[in-house]
Amino acid sequence: MQYDQEHDPYRGFRGVGDLGPGKEQTALIVIDMQNCFCHPDVSFAKLGPDITMLADAIPGCVELVEAARAAGVPVIYTQAVFRPDYRDGGIIFNELKKPITEVGAMIAGSWDAEIVDELRPRPEDFIVLKHRFSAFYGTDLEVILSSLQIGSLVICGVTTNICVETTARDAAQRNFRTYVVRDATGEVDPVKHDHALTTLEYAFCRTTGKDDVIAAWTGRKAAAPTAV
Repeated sequence: MQYDQEHDPYRGFRGVGDLGPGKEQTALIVIDMQNCFCHPDVSFAKLGPDITMLADAIPGCVELVEAARAAGVPVIYTQAVFRPDYRDGGIIFNELKKPITEVGAMIAGSWDAEIVDELRPRPEDFIVLKHRFSAFYGTDLEVILSSLQIGSLVICGVTTNICVETTARDAAQRNFRTYVVRDATGEVDPVKHDHALTTLEYAFCRTTGKDDVIAAWTGRKAAAPTAV
C-alpha cells in the first residue's frame, strides 16, 4: 500500500532519499518465475489458488530482463527445485506445505519446475537452484554476487510475500541496497501482496516501479503516473 505523506503511519521513521538503482554494481534477481506458479495447467493451480496475479507478473519481468541485458546488468534467476521424494524439502514442504508434495510441484528436471518460456535464461545468465524460500539460504547466490562485485539488487518475480519478501529481507541483512519492483511481482492474494510490499518498505528495502528501474538503466524518462 502506498501512503501519502499526511496519512503515512511510518512517516516518522523514513530514512534518507535515494536516486534509484543505477546499472553499475547492480544485479537483477528474478525469483521463481516457473511454470508451476505461472501456468494454469500445472501443480500450483491444482491446489486451488488464483494464479492470475502470478502470471500477470510475467510481462513486467520480461521488460526488466530485456532492459538489464541491454544495460549490461547481470540477470540471476532463482529456481525452486526438489527431489521426487522431497527428502530435501524439510519441515516446510513435508509438514507445513505438505499438499505441494502431493501434486508433484517443483520436481527437479520436470517441465513444472522449468522457468517460463517468456523468460528463458540465456547462457550468460545465472541460475540459482534453491530448496527454501530465501534465494540466499543454502545456495551459491552470495558467491555469485561477490564475484560480480554487486552492491545493489533489483528483485522481481513470485510470490511477493513468500520468496520475494524472504529474499529481500535476507538481502537487507547482508547490506545489499535492495529494490523490489511492485508491478513485476505477484501473489495469489492482492492483500498479501500489498502487505508484503508495505512491510518491506518499512524496514528492509525500497519498492519501485519497473518503468523507474528501466529509466535508470536506459536513460529514458519514466512515464508520468496516470491521473485518476
